[in-house]
Amino acid sequence: MEDRPHKPHRPAQSGAKAEKKEKGKGKEKSHGFNEKAFAPKSGRRADRQGRRKVEKDQTRLHVPLVNRTPDDEPPPVIVAIVGPPGVGKTTLLKSLVRRYTKQTLNEPKGPITVVSGKKRRLTFVECNNDLNSLIDIGKVADLVLLMIDGSFGFEMETFEFLNILQSHGFPKVIGVLTHLDLIKKAATLRASKKALKKRFWTEIYQGAKLFYLSGVLNGRYPDTEILNLSRFISVMKFRPLVFRNTHPYVLADRLEDLTSRELIRTTDGKCDRTVTVYGYVRGTNLRHGMKVHIPGVGDLDIKSVTQLGDPCPMPDADSEKRRKLSEKKKLLIHAPMSDVGGVVYDKDAVYINVPGSFSRGNGDVPQGEGEQMVMDLQDAGLTLDDAVAQSQIRLFGSSSRHLAIDEDANMKGAGSSEDGMSDDEEEEEDFDEEDDEEGSALGSDEELDEDEELDEDEDSGEVDMERLRADPQNTGRTKLRDVSRSLPSSSKKQREEVDFADSDSDLGGGDGDDDFGVGGRRARFGDDEDIHVPGDEEDSDTNDEDGAEWQPQSSNRSFGRRRRKDWMKLIYSTSLTPEQILTHGKDDDAMEEDGEENEDEDDFFHIKKRDDLSKDEELDKTKETIKEQHLKKWEDEDVLESIRNLFITGEDIAQGEDGAEVNENGEPYEEEGGDFEDLEVDVDDARPPSSTPADSEAIRAANLAAKKEALKKRFDEEYDDPEASKLDFYDEKKEEMARQLQLNKAEFEGVDAESRALVEGFRPGAYVRIELADVPCEMVENFDPTYPILVGGLLPAEEKFGYVQVRIKRHRWFTRTLKTNDPLIFSLGWRRFQTVPIYSLDDHSIRMRMLKYTPEHMHCYATFYGPVSLPNTGFCAFNSLSGNASGFRVTATGVVLDIDRSVKIVKKLKLTGVPFKIFKNTAFIKNMFTSALEVAKFEGANVRTVSGIRGQVKKALAKPDGAFRATFEDKVLMSDIIFLRAWYSIQPRKFYNPVTSLLLSNKSEWTGMRLTGQVRRDEGLKTPLNVNSTYKKIERPHRRFNPLVVPKKLQAELPYSSKPKLMKPQQKQTYLQKRAMVMEPEEKKAIALLQQMRALRKDQVARRKEKKEEKKQEHRRKAEKDEAKRAEKEKEKKKEHMRIAGQKSKRQADLEDGRSSKRRKT
Repeated sequence: MEDRPHKPHRPAQSGAKAEKKEKGKGKEKSHGFNEKAFAPKSGRRADRQGRRKVEKDQTRLHVPLVNRTPDDEPPPVIVAIVGPPGVGKTTLLKSLVRRYTKQTLNEPKGPITVVSGKKRRLTFVECNNDLNSLIDIGKVADLVLLMIDGSFGFEMETFEFLNILQSHGFPKVIGVLTHLDLIKKAATLRASKKALKKRFWTEIYQGAKLFYLSGVLNGRYPDTEILNLSRFISVMKFRPLVFRNTHPYVLADRLEDLTSRELIRTTDGKCDRTVTVYGYVRGTNLRHGMKVHIPGVGDLDIKSVTQLGDPCPMPDADSEKRRKLSEKKKLLIHAPMSDVGGVVYDKDAVYINVPGSFSRGNGDVPQGEGEQMVMDLQDAGLTLDDAVAQSQIRLFGSSSRHLAIDEDANMKGAGSSEDGMSDDEEEEEDFDEEDDEEGSALGSDEELDEDEELDEDEDSGEVDMERLRADPQNTGRTKLRDVSRSLPSSSKKQREEVDFADSDSDLGGGDGDDDFGVGGRRARFGDDEDIHVPGDEEDSDTNDEDGAEWQPQSSNRSFGRRRRKDWMKLIYSTSLTPEQILTHGKDDDAMEEDGEENEDEDDFFHIKKRDDLSKDEELDKTKETIKEQHLKKWEDEDVLESIRNLFITGEDIAQGEDGAEVNENGEPYEEEGGDFEDLEVDVDDARPPSSTPADSEAIRAANLAAKKEALKKRFDEEYDDPEASKLDFYDEKKEEMARQLQLNKAEFEGVDAESRALVEGFRPGAYVRIELADVPCEMVENFDPTYPILVGGLLPAEEKFGYVQVRIKRHRWFTRTLKTNDPLIFSLGWRRFQTVPIYSLDDHSIRMRMLKYTPEHMHCYATFYGPVSLPNTGFCAFNSLSGNASGFRVTATGVVLDIDRSVKIVKKLKLTGVPFKIFKNTAFIKNMFTSALEVAKFEGANVRTVSGIRGQVKKALAKPDGAFRATFEDKVLMSDIIFLRAWYSIQPRKFYNPVTSLLLSNKSEWTGMRLTGQVRRDEGLKTPLNVNSTYKKIERPHRRFNPLVVPKKLQAELPYSSKPKLMKPQQKQTYLQKRAMVMEPEEKKAIALLQQMRALRKDQVARRKEKKEEKKQEHRRKAEKDEAKRAEKEKEKKKEHMRIAGQKSKRQADLEDGRSSKRRKT
């Protein structure tokens, strides 16, 4: 058998077995749901399963929220890495940055933005262990990587951070367990993971994601584990949070100080600074002029907001094509605080960062072509002007003189030619001179006139060649050149003005914008003289001196082209009057000069309606003022009859063939205001294009067909399935939000970015530069990039201060009870501040009663003075922000209830008094009030005695002051104390102390207002002792009562039983007490013998008693045993009896049912 070769298995090719296998192959491929396999056995169970499925679907749904983040350019997702010190936060940050960018950071600081995919960017922020940083990061983080030391377990900071997140809107949280390599035993590792996971799920939710990082390799976590974590982060979906969805905010990744160095030097650095912060806008739109709050600094005013180019743009097809092969190896990263990144563009400067340094001797790092050019500039000993002046460069080969530079012109900054064009632009224009002269006959005539003047000057010999050479206007041509060829009316003064643009996009277009040249137009206000209105292509900021300050001299030469006037910018971003907007802010003298020089009247236009500027400005109101003479025409019956058919109650009006309303003459009605004339457009352009009747008929027919189709579709839906057309609440809200989003997008579709920013602000996702004025100098001097700088926008209502009412609950882990008027630090909205709350409780909806302490495990109300916040805004409170505080630092949590209601908090007041004269049911009370006026205020108030007798205040007495008459339901005693329960209103103290932790050198040492006991403990002071308040030993003297004395006369008349039988104690000893007793010796012996016999008898009785007790105990034990045996036997008897009785009853029941216990023999 062993020698035989093993034959391979040959599957059956035909037959029943092969056919069965063929059928099975088809079933394996189809992964359908087998309904029979999971069919419930009972209908009740099927009903429960259906209900459970519906409940799960409903819990998955949430209240629809509008996501205000744009889909095309969303801001980077903020990923916060949070954990206690020494848990591995920096290592995880380096590993993630390495995973996304292929770069290793030596010292990561501040926000680090990387590109993680085609449509997503991530901003990593490492949060230090300071409670202020935990609060700020919890307000802005979209995703939290919560790091936990697996070998140690959860720490107090972790639970504090989770409670902060619950108060300010819970973002997505992913747990990361580290230091698992320190646990050596596999069983202990499994048990630790299970316990930590269970606790983590208890705090977050069942099924929260938890990652395990085993160890550190080469200063990083293993690549496989980081890859899994990064994949999970890249597919994470985020739901908009309510507070962030209504407030704009910026997480600053750069901070620059723009304050003048001279001002800092003269004030020794103790002056308010002008600071710019940079970052991505998140939340809602950031508008101009909005007030912002930087947590840790305070409320600040925005001086200006500028949108910059995205330093970390998302990749697209064009950008990927333009990138070099060497750059493709490194992905994009933006981390200015970590000194990482290439070229950073700014409004003020361009920052270039390269590895190594900009020194010639640095040959270790290979330099690119651009970097080499920058380094070569260090060797330049002369400026460009000096180099040109020393060279013998001729513009043309036929030129007789070389180029020269006027030093005076360079000092003044007037490096441009007379017509505002640079030398290079003029050189380009020279080649097209013939085309320009052919294109404009008017311009050529002007140039011919100038040529004739020059010829006359040359003939007369008055041309000074040296003057021409030194003249900066001399560009080598023989005649002057005018830019505005098509308009001879452009003045020389206008040609001399040089435009400055904020950016290249602000410069005008090409030749297509030359319809009006720079001539402009005229406008006439009232009966005054004409005012020059600059044209669209004139510079809108010609007199703006700020524009010239930032432009270098070389830019002054090159920016000569005109640009269009931005009416949106003029209206929204300036505070000019209408006249100044039309005249570009020029004064009257400049307008007069322009009027004298502009002599051509062809392009002038006049406003038809003359406004009287001298009259008072009319108020902006919805209803127009109606004069009485205008209302008299409606008294005419003919006028009323003429419009009767326009109302529902009137006669039916005639319809034209096209469905339009016509009057009795068959003519269509015209809308009021049909003679509107647009004064902004030309006459030729103002005429509407003539449309043929055929076109209008086709349009009308198409609209009618579309309307009928919609009506038919709606009828079919309602007729076929009326319930199907109805959407539930969730789908209806989602569809409504989608429609509104599409409407908003269509509204701003054709508007350019600059105008859109003026109207709606900077959209989320824009990288902006925010300039802040009057920033405390300590913020710049003590700036630390490891602490986040958050710029949060404030709504108009949140800028005000007032009394805020909140619902608050002391945290169950905070051990001490909160007391009214003790200072608390609130984190509410963007702000962190210290205030003094008053706790209260709603007393049966009658009054708000003040509480001295917060109740246990129960909500109460708190009222404090502070910044107004919107209702339902969550907050958390702290007693101290110091890291040295022992125990749980989150004191309380809650939400804002109301800000409009004026809450009157009342405090219980007990007034006490004593009676000084008592009648039957009336008593006179004193020591409760001090004057009759106070008594009059409390007339009719209810009073009560300690024994429970109720009464009422009646009227004040003349004397003593403050005494009053009161009536009671029973007679009171002189020893009774009468008290009156009253209420008086209290108001919280106006105390607001913002937490300015970022202004300190040590950010965690901020201390606010302290209690008196804390101050004494910190300063080592003893509590002052009041002598009257010290505890003393209470000495109560023994009370002596007088004996009852009954007169002898009364004693004689009393019966014997009632007579006092008290005898005086015997004062003297009796004879029996005084006598001495002397015994004989025999008597002594006899007495001693009796005593001995009595002692023996006593001992014998005691021993006999003990033995009897022992025998009794033995007898009791035997009796107990016998009783137990007897009870056991009794129990067995009962059991046997019950068994027999049960069998008997069963046989009886069987007989009654007709079933015999034995089979009948047949």
